[in-house]
Amino acid sequence: MHAQATIRDETAGAVPAEGFEMPAEPVEIEPPDLSPWRRGNAGVDYVHTMTCDRPGPHVMVSAIVHGNELCGAIVLDELLRAGVRPSSGRLTLAFMNVAAYERFDPEHPVLSRYVDEDFNRLWAREVLESRRDSVELRRARALRPVLDGVDFLLDLHSMQYSSAPLALSGAARKGRDFARALGLSAHIVRDAGHAAGPRMRDYAAFADAASPRAALLLECGQHWKRETVARARRAALRFLDHFGVELPEPPPPPDGAAARLIEVTEPITVRSHRFRFTAPYRGMEIIDKAGTVIGFDGDTAVATPYDECVLVMPSHRASRGTTAVRLGRFVG
Repeated sequence: MHAQATIRDETAGAVPAEGFEMPAEPVEIEPPDLSPWRRGNAGVDYVHTMTCDRPGPHVMVSAIVHGNELCGAIVLDELLRAGVRPSSGRLTLAFMNVAAYERFDPEHPVLSRYVDEDFNRLWAREVLESRRDSVELRRARALRPVLDGVDFLLDLHSMQYSSAPLALSGAARKGRDFARALGLSAHIVRDAGHAAGPRMRDYAAFADAASPRAALLLECGQHWKRETVARARRAALRFLDHFGVELPEPPPPPDGAAARLIEVTEPITVRSHRFRFTAPYRGMEIIDKAGTVIGFDGDTAVATPYDECVLVMPSHRASRGTTAVRLGRFVG
């Protein structure tokens, strides 16, 4: 017999066990007009690279990998208008899946995540070099030469539900060290990604433990909250200041709270045509007892594999082949 759910939530208090519906989140922010930034200077539309004669790394901030995640678009628009410049090396600011972003409708805000397929599941060489075709694959192929030259990447994202910010660092230790060096209070999530395909932050050398190149995917908060934009702005400024970029304002100080490390032990990939949770999980709930049923994949119960199991970014709209939730535990 499975254990009865006993839940602690670091961000929202107690969670009801049944009789739930996930309410629609209000859209508090407006997507900026990106047309002034279409003509980039890196050979690819919507990609802007600034170079300094003084040697240094190539650093990049990317946004709208998913078209309905607006915070990064707002922050990059601000940085480009402010005329930020590197004091050494190169700085690239890039809007990624613009085709999906241009479809954003505040009346139906969840529908513009992508056009044909998830842009953030394509970053394997065999996929990029395959004969497959989609709007997202054409864009990824165009952007690939830019990514091939980047030393350090900050990829700005947001989440379905209000939750603590998360820095997804990949499986290699260098990602965790990179996240801590930026002085952010976001929980650091060490994970290997999704069964559906590699993320951009896991592309090539970023995922190679032997390479000094590193990438960080930052989940800044709920998609359409003002506070999510503030977190994305703070993170981008911390990142740019870390690499000596000349900023239009003093950088924010390092966050006071120490980042905690969550090790993801397994993603729950949906196998059936219907996945449902047993409670309205929003993320960062801690399930006390091993064997607690947290959902059903078709008729198959999904239970926590160990005590103190952390639910990372549950999705109540997960479909077959996608990730419903990641199961993890705090380390250290």
